[in-house]
Amino acid sequence: MTGCPIHQDAAAVDGAELDFAGSMSYGDYLHLDAVLTAQHPLSPAHDEMLFIVQHQTSELWMKLMLHELAAAIAAIAADDLPVAFKMLARVSRIMEQLVHAWDVLATMTPPEYSAMRASLAKSSGFQSWQYRCIEFRLGNKNAAMRRPHAHRPDLLAVVDAAFTAPSLYDESLRLLARRGLPVPASHVERDWTQPYAESREVEAAWLQVYRAPREHWDLYQLGEELTDLEDAFRLWRFRHLTTVERVIGFKRGTGGTGGVSYLRKMLDVVLFPEIWRLRTDL
Repeated sequence: MTGCPIHQDAAAVDGAELDFAGSMSYGDYLHLDAVLTAQHPLSPAHDEMLFIVQHQTSELWMKLMLHELAAAIAAIAADDLPVAFKMLARVSRIMEQLVHAWDVLATMTPPEYSAMRASLAKSSGFQSWQYRCIEFRLGNKNAAMRRPHAHRPDLLAVVDAAFTAPSLYDESLRLLARRGLPVPASHVERDWTQPYAESREVEAAWLQVYRAPREHWDLYQLGEELTDLEDAFRLWRFRHLTTVERVIGFKRGTGGTGGVSYLRKMLDVVLFPEIWRLRTDL
């Protein structure tokens, strides 16, 4: 990429543009002045910068994830599976990036975290509105999780839009029904704000797909894209758990949750249960 700073010496030789007095530069396009001045440590601790950058970059990746998830859900609703597959694959790769991001934060030791913990007050990643939207888009609906955003009507409106809409899995099941597979009516039209209820009938519909993949190739691929996505999501959650346990042990989180105990419970959440269970029943 010619815009990369590491190529500047070669670019000068190649006759690249060097005068940006009257045109948009790399930094202008990316608004780097705003991005790189958004880190404001509240303690003298050296390692607080790591903590801030880790979470800000994660929020940027989550912004892209929501962008791709919304488009994938719309594509499935429009029966445009090739487009949806591209976007779902990208979501899985974003989650892989987020898994590795925890590796960097894991270099922070317990004493280093303790030196800056007071500066966090009651703020916590638990309060991330983007993460909450991801959970809702993936089908983990819980009305109580809207409350941390009630003080910001603008953000609550965005969270509520994800909360009240059909999830990725809901739209996938509606697609199966449109293709003539025996998805029960209770899972095609329902109150989308309610937690998903696992169904043997839904599993039977997916089993038809998996027992005859050549006849239902795109739906079979959809099932595997969903499997890849949840697999990546579980790894993201697990790496979060191990990093928190490594850095703070079993202390309560700054946001009031049980910390490690809360994260362990989240590992038990299954987003697409029938797609996992059918593997035993095939």
